[in-house]
Amino acid sequence: MVTIKDIAKLAGVSPSTVSRVVSNHPRISLDTSRKVKQIMDELGYHPNMMAKSLVSKTTNTLAILLPRPAEELFQNDFFGELLRGILTQANRAGYDMLLTTATGEHDEIETVSRLVRGRRVDGVILLSSRVNDPIVAFLASSDFPFVLIGRSESHPDVLSINNDNKQAAYDATQHLIAQGHERIGFVSGPANLTVSNDRLQGYRQALEAYKLPIRSDWTVEGEFLQESGYRAMSLIMSLPERPTALVVIDDVVAFGVLRGLTELGYKVPDDISLVSFNNISLSELATPPISSIDIGTYQLGYTAAQTLIRAINEETIHQKQIIIPHRLMVRESSLTPIKRG
Repeated sequence: MVTIKDIAKLAGVSPSTVSRVVSNHPRISLDTSRKVKQIMDELGYHPNMMAKSLVSKTTNTLAILLPRPAEELFQNDFFGELLRGILTQANRAGYDMLLTTATGEHDEIETVSRLVRGRRVDGVILLSSRVNDPIVAFLASSDFPFVLIGRSESHPDVLSINNDNKQAAYDATQHLIAQGHERIGFVSGPANLTVSNDRLQGYRQALEAYKLPIRSDWTVEGEFLQESGYRAMSLIMSLPERPTALVVIDDVVAFGVLRGLTELGYKVPDDISLVSFNNISLSELATPPISSIDIGTYQLGYTAAQTLIRAINEETIHQKQIIIPHRLMVRESSLTPIKRG
């Protein structure tokens, strides 16, 4: 059986240096780390992670708390890209991932509590933020390393990776205004999610800035699901006075909006224009291609994992709230100015 001493002898380093390489110690040089790991691979050496965990009191595992309802995760490419960013950085740093979810708020707290109190993971990544989120409150009070993708109004000092969602929605609305639209609606997400509230606020701020009407019947709340966008069209397009453009909370919801409009006999952008968020790959392939705010989804995930690992290693973090830039990708769904007369 190959031992740490065997690896150390071949690498020309001490056994303690090999141990530090195994635990990804930040003081080990990149050249030494590569040399030791190459010898480990050549000899087929696999460290006993359970024994290592007992000694170091670390697990080299991060937990990702998946959002509720779980079907959003599997129906929305946004989460796949977010996870890709997290997993890329975690893998590079030598961390494994534990994905967990729950059916309700109480179960969610119980799940996270078991992970934290049982020290089964070194840190937690929350993929979304809710208004007055009990999970954020629990983790903040537990003094346990975690990072939030989003922001928390009740705990503004926690580590968070986010976009300026108010400004992003303002920019989306302003783009439609620049195309000549004065009647603009909003297809929103759940009201208990911070991102929904921020984007709704940005949309309203743009309308106020340009002195355009803000009508409650032009705003429809739903879920981050295609079916939600589809249902919203039966409500909005049945109004006596309809909007000529829509800001949609998410690309997948926008797919449902397109389907609903098509079934009702409306053409995008000839009859109604739209802009959505996240710029997932399919938005460019839709008919017509959807104008969308690119929020840097991969970078959100990558930075979240990077920041959490720095917190676990007790490195100094000068900026606790990191904002990932956004940009509007203009495509056919919003380019035709409205018809007048």
